Amino acid sequence: SGGLTNYLYICSLPNEIPVLRPDEPRKVLLRVYGHIAKTSAGFVVRNSVIFAILSEKCLGPKLFGAFPDGRLEEYIPARCLSRTDLLNPVIFKGIATKLGYFHTLEMPLCKRPKWLHDVMYRWLSEVKEAFLCNGLWKHEELRKFLPKNLEKEMHDLMDSLEKVNSPVVFCHNDLQEGNVLILDSCTDPLKKLTVIDWEYCAYNYRGFDLGNHFLEWCYDYNVDEPPYFAFYEEGYPSKKQQYEFFEAYLSAYSKNEITDQDLKTLLIEANSFALASHFMWGLWSLVQSRTSEINFGYLEYAQSRFDQYRRMKQLLPTLLEE
Repeated sequence: SGGLTNYLYICSLPNEIPVLRPDEPRKVLLRVYGHIAKTSAGFVVRNSVIFAILSEKCLGPKLFGAFPDGRLEEYIPARCLSRTDLLNPVIFKGIATKLGYFHTLEMPLCKRPKWLHDVMYRWLSEVKEAFLCNGLWKHEELRKFLPKNLEKEMHDLMDSLEKVNSPVVFCHNDLQEGNVLILDSCTDPLKKLTVIDWEYCAYNYRGFDLGNHFLEWCYDYNVDEPPYFAFYEEGYPSKKQQYEFFEAYLSAYSKNEITDQDLKTLLIEANSFALASHFMWGLWSLVQSRTSEINFGYLEYAQSRFDQYRRMKQLLPTLLEE
């Protein structure tokens, strides 16, 4: 269950079987990597190392074991956030504080911001191989929402983002509601939230993590009917909400006094890199539509992402106005 990239299983001991040690868990989470994860060079080693480090720092679930196709990790009896939870100021400020702290971490990974470029060009190559023939998209449905020259569009986007000068930090890169657990019984706003699923973590531009998360305020994946997701345009955070998020974020990210310019800078970074988020997950969804056995409307999701990419590209000047 759960997850759009991996398969997740809860494994538990029958009641009649006793544990051998007091600290032995009766339940664990079995994570089996999906196609995209398994075909990414170095993914398993990198992901296992990062997961173990975060576990040791008590910043994520405990790691009980790893194998080539997945791992066994601590099962946390908590619920995933819903899309509407993200709109709750107490919760989104807690997420912002967590994210600000994560962005200060030093991790044993390449510090050059090549993750976004590498991932997008790899998925673009797979999309072209699967869906492009003689310079035209093979399927009529793809022609409705994909640019004729997808590669040029992406190249122009990446060039424009280089000019934003967003700092490079350790990023989660997939901070959607399903990747944040909440302990409803806990009263501490920070301890009640646990960020999980670091499959896509890497050093990346700060603006991507921020903009990517804001877009998740619009997407609901807890939908029982096809295509198994819903998009809510009105969910995108207002400037007031974004500034509240940024203030909580900066309180954990830096000890300096927060200025109006700091907030404006983050506004530019987040909304500019949100374009890259739409583009990247659109490519991801096209690849998944060919390889994944998970029951999800990947083609519909790709169309939503590219449609919203075009819309946001037009609205960006308005979003950045004072």
